[in-house]
Amino acid sequence: MIESQWRADFVATILGVVFVAIGLLGFVSNPLISGVGYFHVNAVHNFVHLGTGALLLLSPYFGVPVMMIRALALIYALIAILGFVAPNAAGLGALFAMSRADNWLHVVIAVILLAIGFSKPVERSVTTAHM
Repeated sequence: MIESQWRADFVATILGVVFVAIGLLGFVSNPLISGVGYFHVNAVHNFVHLGTGALLLLSPYFGVPVMMIRALALIYALIAILGFVAPNAAGLGALFAMSRADNWLHVVIAVILLAIGFSKPVERSVTTAHM
């Protein structure tokens, strides 16, 4: 069973580090992720990546890495759908810089997070109050 093959806190931490790295990389001019890069981002988009990374990094400390992965999976799926159906709404007007490549990347992120998040049962909190 997949439940025994991975730890949600480890996966959330790895994903968090990746999102923080992407958020930081977006502030540096480069051909991949920047204001002029293949994945067109602006400061607001970069802060969203940093925030996503922070939420993922903090989720194990609050005992909710699976729930956080699931919530972000659903949010990224919604953003991906909106990116294709109503690009102006997905980018909240001109607030978020997004391109067609970003839309496809959001699809990939959503699929990966959905697969990870829904392949593991939700954490169960253990309290000592009744022991």
